[in-house]
Amino acid sequence: MALIDLSPDTSSFIAKDKKILIGGQWSDAASDARVNVVNPSDGSVLGAFGDASAEDVDRAVAAARKAFEEGPWRTMKPGERAALSHACAAAMAAHHEELAQLESLDTGQPTTSARGEISAAIGAIRYYAGWADKITGTTHSINMPGDHHVYTLKEPVGVAALVVPWNYPIVMAAMKLGPCLAAGCTAVLKPAEDTSLTALRLGELFLEAGLPEGVLNIVTGYGATTGNALINHAGIDKIAFTGSTVTGKIIAHAAAERLKKVSLELGGKSPNIIMPDADLETAIPASAMSIFWNTGQTCTAASRLYVHEDIKDEVIAGVAEVGKSLKLGAGLDEETQIGPIVSEKQFDKVQDYIELGASEGAEIASGGKRHGNTGFFIEPTVIANTTNDMRVVREEIFGPVLVTQTFKTEDEAIALANDSDYGLAGSVWTGDVATAHRMARRIKAGIIGINNASGADWDVPLGGYKQSGVGRENGRDGLELYLQTKSVFTTL
Repeated sequence: MALIDLSPDTSSFIAKDKKILIGGQWSDAASDARVNVVNPSDGSVLGAFGDASAEDVDRAVAAARKAFEEGPWRTMKPGERAALSHACAAAMAAHHEELAQLESLDTGQPTTSARGEISAAIGAIRYYAGWADKITGTTHSINMPGDHHVYTLKEPVGVAALVVPWNYPIVMAAMKLGPCLAAGCTAVLKPAEDTSLTALRLGELFLEAGLPEGVLNIVTGYGATTGNALINHAGIDKIAFTGSTVTGKIIAHAAAERLKKVSLELGGKSPNIIMPDADLETAIPASAMSIFWNTGQTCTAASRLYVHEDIKDEVIAGVAEVGKSLKLGAGLDEETQIGPIVSEKQFDKVQDYIELGASEGAEIASGGKRHGNTGFFIEPTVIANTTNDMRVVREEIFGPVLVTQTFKTEDEAIALANDSDYGLAGSVWTGDVATAHRMARRIKAGIIGINNASGADWDVPLGGYKQSGVGRENGRDGLELYLQTKSVFTTL
């Protein structure tokens, strides 16, 4: 075991009393209720933070509204907003290791991969800082009688509620904060109750970087209290949410009540098709890591494996061997490759699904058991001989659990892949370029990987078909979520 020594900054922040951020000031939540910060690697309690009430949410929304209507943010020159966003990114970079350690402690993610998450989050803020002075309208030649000059303006939507999940907390926060700030909106950020540490530290760093008060407000707490008050608040103009489809539907209903703008990046049960001519030396380890990376807690994870019957034994055994070879351990252990499940609640849910798969008649080909006696560790698991009517195939498990089936023809593979309520991502492994592009067009999903397990880049739209979401994040598409268009008709 090679445990990382916590930096002085990390230790200091862990020991600090956690408050909520409203109008540039850190304050206690109105309620005495507290939410424990639990280290999933050993179950220890690292501290606690407030469960913000409707009263706290009211204050946070009011602060964001004041900053939007009266503060300097909206009226700043785009280049000034860009410079402040870059300053925020620089502050994150100066505390890179501290943020990685906090993310690891909070989520259980290996620090070695958490460092990559911090770099990605910094990249999101920097990427959208570059968009701030490139937001433009258009001029139009129209057919209306008379002589007119007609143009459009792109204006910020207003106050945005940013609700982020627990699997990649700081990246998901940055993915929303980047375009929100670039557009000139103000924000109330609500991190997941299981993983709020890096969001709170982010608030400190952004204030230190010079972000005007009220532009970013942070309220912590449970979804049923803090989250519910936020999404139903009349002062919110736009809701951005990443998380489960079940919660996404609740948010969509809340947004519909007041016709708020809403974007939803929701669940997935992504198919991974391996054709008989695929390069298995590449396909097998990549397919394994797509589902086992971050302990399977990735929305785009290739959690349904469809493999041609001629190569099924080699592929399924190969994926299982990769899973067995991975070192499970605490996030702060430099040798760890796979960390724990994020919480005891999620651990129990994943265990229940594994047991359900066996009861439905599937075969637990490898893994399936708890690892160790402390923490929330589950062995990388491969479930074979499944059918598309089983719940383990149809429902998102969000753990290191792969379900597998075989197929005979391309048409059968596509039919199996598309027989799902979800449509976030999909992958095809083949040596034939025509097959690859044909199948990419036929799979009903928002992101397709050809001879890879699908990718992500800040410049490329991210989002799903069917019940995997509404709208697209990243790139210009992500920026548009925080803008609205005004048409201006001038008679000459």
